[in-house]
Amino acid sequence: MMRANAPYYFVPGLSQWPVLGAVAMFFFVLGMSQWVNGAASGPYLFALSMAILIYVLTGWFKHVVGESESGQYSARVDVSFRWSMGWFIFSEVMFFAAFFGALFYARQIAMPWLGDLNNKAFLWPDFTAHWPNTGPAGTVDAFQTMGPWPIPTINTALLLTSGLTLTWAHHALIANKRSQLVLGLALTVLLGAIFMGFQAYEYIHAYRDLNLKLTSGIFGSTFFMLTGFHGFHVTIGAIMLFFIMIRCIKGHFTPQNHFAFEAAAWYWHFVDVVWLGLYVVVYWL
Repeated sequence: MMRANAPYYFVPGLSQWPVLGAVAMFFFVLGMSQWVNGAASGPYLFALSMAILIYVLTGWFKHVVGESESGQYSARVDVSFRWSMGWFIFSEVMFFAAFFGALFYARQIAMPWLGDLNNKAFLWPDFTAHWPNTGPAGTVDAFQTMGPWPIPTINTALLLTSGLTLTWAHHALIANKRSQLVLGLALTVLLGAIFMGFQAYEYIHAYRDLNLKLTSGIFGSTFFMLTGFHGFHVTIGAIMLFFIMIRCIKGHFTPQNHFAFEAAAWYWHFVDVVWLGLYVVVYWL
């Protein structure tokens, strides 16, 4: 609960959570790099990182919620939180911009350059500059691309609908209609879970029926990196909204002070916008 008239800027004491979070990220990067390179230790290191991360997030957020509900945060702290979340989302924008940029470069710049007659004579005479590409002389196993219908289009409808249910929940919170607030959040989380279920099925279909894999050249790598990281963000956003829903059930937040809800909503709407770009660029173009 924020105290707008608090005469100070709350500064937390020493905490072990940032250090433990860094440890979790170290094992996450190490585990993922080992896993994708076929090392037996990769999955175990990744699981260890997830266990540490869950412990950190549970303890850290419980601590922050306690500080908030005890009225230690002032309007100045609220402004700091808003700036922090804004910069965090900006960093996520740049994160996805890098992958979209890699796809654009490979498709619009590198591909025509490699297919130029002057370069073909020195590099790969049998190379054809068409998208998607299997490399020179069949370097990459033949595969089929993933079209926009039906699963990607259904997932688009699911995410757009989840944005509406989340906005409905926000208006319910402002109007202090708690039952509508909880229902709107529950529907949003459910739609996110259904989205992830469809994406998991899409991946199984890609590997089993289309031979489309992470190793399927530049198309496969950009396809799975973009859709995979987006799916990861959907999962994180759904978890955030689920715990916001639990807090709402417990009576947290007021129509005037509910930044945690707003932060999760900003994140979810960002995920929606990224998907729209991904849906057009990856599945249609």
